[in-house]
Amino acid sequence: MQTIAVCGAGTMGAGIAQVAAASGFNTVLFDVQPAMLDKARQQISSQLSTLEQKGKLKEGMASQIMQRLHFTAVTGDVTADVIIEAIVEKIDIKTALFRELAAVNSEQTIFASNTSSLSISSIAAQVPHPERVAGMHFFNPAPAMKLVEIVSSEKTADSVARLLHALAARMGKTSVQVRDTPGFIVNRVARHYYLEAMQVAAEGIAPYKTIDRLLESAGFRMGPFALMDLIGNDVNLAVTQSLYNAFAKAPRFTPSPLQIACVQAGDLGKKTGKGFYNYL
Repeated sequence: MQTIAVCGAGTMGAGIAQVAAASGFNTVLFDVQPAMLDKARQQISSQLSTLEQKGKLKEGMASQIMQRLHFTAVTGDVTADVIIEAIVEKIDIKTALFRELAAVNSEQTIFASNTSSLSISSIAAQVPHPERVAGMHFFNPAPAMKLVEIVSSEKTADSVARLLHALAARMGKTSVQVRDTPGFIVNRVARHYYLEAMQVAAEGIAPYKTIDRLLESAGFRMGPFALMDLIGNDVNLAVTQSLYNAFAKAPRFTPSPLQIACVQAGDLGKKTGKGFYNYL
């Protein structure tokens, strides 16, 4: 493996690209929106500079890492040994991208989805040579969070899963093999961290800030509302809706009206300047 391509220059995609480049890979970051690429370039450069200033990177390393990054809005530029998509959580859009990129890459190129909850088997079924398709689920923020879930479909080759575990290790991550089930492990369990917190707020038991502060004091690194704002309320809601539908509308996965209202109002969190909290 020499080149990694990451599709989607949002917070997650930019973070994965940063990790890949910092791990020594030539890295392509693709997005159809040039403005998103510009924002990602600034975000990565700023974070690397901060790490260098704090002594967590050797002097000059930030510049070297940036030199390994190539930003593009042209699909023809997205050729790599491993392609990781971190785009919108809609299966038709993910599969359309993979099919388009399969046409400009070799049959040996591995396609990995960063999906939080969608079926890897369903994605793989629509991509040429489905045995090279797997899930590689990072957590936000990708440069800091150590866990990566590796998800194999029924057709994923064992060699592909092994290679992704090796890739995660080279990136300094701890990888776990999980079954291709809705939400995998972390997001299935974590739904209730978010949903129950929103239910508490909706019932007027405590405001967002109090709930966050109490859970952080109990040992969680971030409270649920701050974390949803960081992830993006649109992304977080999409995962909840995916699990709700996958589990036959089980009441325990019912999306919260609070979050639905945020998304409908365009209050997606930090990326829009307002979510459960105001960042403007």
